[in-house]
Amino acid sequence: MVGPGPGPGPGMAGRLLLVALLAAAERELRFKPPPPPPGEAPVRLFTEPELARYDGQQEGQPIYLAVKGVVFDVTSGKEFYGKGAPYNALVGKDSTRGVAKMSLDPADLTHDITGLTEEELKSLDDIFNNVYKAKYPIVGYTSRRILNEDGSPNLDFKPEDQPHFNIRDEF
Repeated sequence: MVGPGPGPGPGMAGRLLLVALLAAAERELRFKPPPPPPGEAPVRLFTEPELARYDGQQEGQPIYLAVKGVVFDVTSGKEFYGKGAPYNALVGKDSTRGVAKMSLDPADLTHDITGLTEEELKSLDDIFNNVYKAKYPIVGYTSRRILNEDGSPNLDFKPEDQPHFNIRDEF
């Protein structure tokens, strides 16, 4: 009895095509970074004017707040941070000092932590870790962390040397 042998018949061509397609798909996956998860925007760098656009004054616009140079999307807490809300003064800027001092005084709504007490710095770390990082997504970083005032790169910037900044926790 003579039957079909191992030669290239219609079944073999189909298998070869399938193997070629699988190999191409594997190469595509191997060399292409995965897309960000759905609904998750890439992390970006914010200048002060860019961050100021997210101050909770426009309906439908996200609300952003920076603490320690990390920009959080606090839109889900708009009853606290939205227009007319109790903590609206903190949003649209890096309010690190205000968070540390638990102050809404305009003079305290800055990134500058110069002269804060040990107690205020501990409070800042506690709130940063247990409120903002625990509750709100990080959407970016302030450009002040890595750029000079004129926009040129800060060659002295070292994330590990930033005050009260733990690079392992954020990247």
